[in-house]
Amino acid sequence: MVAVRQDSVPSLGRTLRQVFLGAAVLGCLAVFVLWRIDSPRVERIRMALADRLMPGLEWTARPIAGISAMIADFQSYTRVYEQNEELRRELQRLRGWREAALQLEQENARLRALNNVHISPRHTFTTAEVLADSGGPFRQSALINIGQRDGVRDGAAVLDGLGLIGRISGVGMSTARVIFLTDANSRVPVLLKPSGRRAIVVGDNSQVLRLEFLEAPGQIRPGDRVVTSGDGAVLPPDLLLGEVIVLPSGGLGVRLAADFGRLEFVRVLRPAPVPAIEGPGSLITPTSRRPPAIAADPDIAPEMR
Repeated sequence: MVAVRQDSVPSLGRTLRQVFLGAAVLGCLAVFVLWRIDSPRVERIRMALADRLMPGLEWTARPIAGISAMIADFQSYTRVYEQNEELRRELQRLRGWREAALQLEQENARLRALNNVHISPRHTFTTAEVLADSGGPFRQSALINIGQRDGVRDGAAVLDGLGLIGRISGVGMSTARVIFLTDANSRVPVLLKPSGRRAIVVGDNSQVLRLEFLEAPGQIRPGDRVVTSGDGAVLPPDLLLGEVIVLPSGGLGVRLAADFGRLEFVRVLRPAPVPAIEGPGSLITPTSRRPPAIAADPDIAPEMR
């Protein structure tokens, strides 16, 4: 009898939960219906309920808003602190690089002074904006807004501020076309440092170039710097291309230092004008002048005169 009575009578807690759940559902439905009815009378009821409930809820909203503001300020402070620490570390690294650069500059100046080296005129450059990028699966090039009137020559080197991106191939009066290093028709002679080996960088319409005709591949290591060698007098020497990497196929390639994804402005190198030498100078006697005649001397035989 006791077991039957316990199974037939539901527990009080379960009943209360069901009642509260049903009341909550009905209340939500009533609020939804009240807020969805489009009637002036219902609008007045809504405004009256809002005016009635808002003063009572304001004291609970203020602490929540304050806590939210405190959390946001703490997160912002944490981000600022992390950025400050990162900037401190970056500044320390830059100071080290600056000191190394100053030492190398001083050493280079001393060596040049000892060797009495005369440096060739440096290249000047002009900045251009990329008007159109015709990059595709078969051609990698771009159109820039400078040309012959700006001193641009066919074959001039083009950089993005950090590394070489290509060369001029076709010049108009106000526009020029740049062939990227990634183009399949691009071939650039390069020098690998510190090994000093020479090679040819070949484009294949991808962001990674191939190294071909490489001297002593066993002496090349990933991470070696790749610069132009100046062979062929097409591009000036010591222009940075990138660094050596190992391709998935097992060969060696070059990862470019230039950022082709954000290519908006480029630099076009212009060689410094070399003064022309006119005339033979004063050391060479013009052919129109004849040597002075030998004066007659009685002691000199006639055949020696």
